Amino acid sequence: MKKYILILFTVALAACSAKKATTEAPKGNSDVAFWLTTGDQSVLLEKQNEVLNFGTSSNENPTIEVDEKQKFQSIDGFGYTLTGGSAGLINALPAAEKDALLKDIFSTEKNGIGVSYLRVSIGASDLSADTFTYNELPAGQTDINQDKFSIEKEMADLVPILKKIVSINPDIKILGSPWTAPTWMKDNAGFKGGSLKKEYYASYSRYLVKYINAMKAQGIRIDAITIQNEPLHPGNVPSMYMDAKDQAIFIKTALGPIFKASGIKTKIIVYDHNADRPDYPITILNDADAKQYVDGSAFHLYGGEISALSKVHEAHPDRNIYFTEQWVGGPGKFNEDLKWHVSTLIIGATRNWSRNVLEWNLAADPNYGPHTVGGCTSCLGAITISPAVTKNVAYYIIGHASKFVRPGSVRIGSNIISNLQNVAFVRPDGKRVLIVVNGNAGEQLFNIKSEGRIVSGKLAGGAVGTYIW
Repeated sequence: MKKYILILFTVALAACSAKKATTEAPKGNSDVAFWLTTGDQSVLLEKQNEVLNFGTSSNENPTIEVDEKQKFQSIDGFGYTLTGGSAGLINALPAAEKDALLKDIFSTEKNGIGVSYLRVSIGASDLSADTFTYNELPAGQTDINQDKFSIEKEMADLVPILKKIVSINPDIKILGSPWTAPTWMKDNAGFKGGSLKKEYYASYSRYLVKYINAMKAQGIRIDAITIQNEPLHPGNVPSMYMDAKDQAIFIKTALGPIFKASGIKTKIIVYDHNADRPDYPITILNDADAKQYVDGSAFHLYGGEISALSKVHEAHPDRNIYFTEQWVGGPGKFNEDLKWHVSTLIIGATRNWSRNVLEWNLAADPNYGPHTVGGCTSCLGAITISPAVTKNVAYYIIGHASKFVRPGSVRIGSNIISNLQNVAFVRPDGKRVLIVVNGNAGEQLFNIKSEGRIVSGKLAGGAVGTYIW
């Protein structure tokens, strides 16, 4: 009899254990993957071991509700500007270090952050070692047909680095932006300021066609171009002034028709300057003859409010929005820069319809060089090369999005509560991603609600968390 009772007890215990196993996740398994960066740099884009499982129990903590039924814009990617100076610094690294660094930035394998969007300058930017275009001529000479056009200057560093990047990520989107036209086309014949002469509109359009085709011949596809970097800032070196009316005329009378006649599919994006002048892209898009050639508008945020992007979207919802540049001023304050850039750009720009977010710029040396005489003297790169590589705050700002929000993801609804800035996406593989910044000074407990289920988490003051489920 005792033996029989012992057998029944053993069977009951096994059944109880089996029931418990079906209702509780095994220790170490988690419904939600959680990656964290803290303002004190004690944790830098590291996957956490916390077990975060969805359930139905409720509490009094603020709740971020992710609404998969609300769908907004698709995402093209997150990344940086690969300036000429950045390319030179990276290309000078020993081969093994160079390859490892590029995989770390552009691959999603292992610890790579999977950068999926790049901006490059068409000719020199102010973070090139010197000023140049692809068709500079002696004073008094012209080349209307662009017979002397050449990207030879880029063959030393930029093209080799781009080729390596494309080999790592063949689908990467590349945006080209000119800082100036060749100086012989300008009314002041100089690299700084001045405007493009109208008699050279067609020639400059051919210049841009030549650029796209020359890069294509190197295996580098230019997905889009902007007409002019910061067209209302003629004080940079190099730079060129172009008001909205002239940009519209240039597009509708020259660039658009020449692109069409040449079979160029590269997108044309207007403006590429601060959010304080949404009237600039709206003026161009209000011109139907120009608008037919335009894919969308690009913004920086050295002036204005990020909400201005939505004003342009509301005026022309059939055209796209892009965020193409924001610098970190060196030496910077990691905690403040992390919180502001993720809240305002990664979250703010995408919540205001942007398809991408790009930081300025990818790499610099310890003295914020190279740069032109008159160019930016305190632009902190996402990495510093001296020659050892140091990762700076922009690496983690972009990494919190680029690694997890892959191209083709779609922004979905989420509410902002208790100073927990956030944005949510659904990826092509069906997984949800939520990026959260705790804007409070102290630790904040909160919930994430998705499809009727709730999971609880916490973030230190100023910390950034990316949640994937």
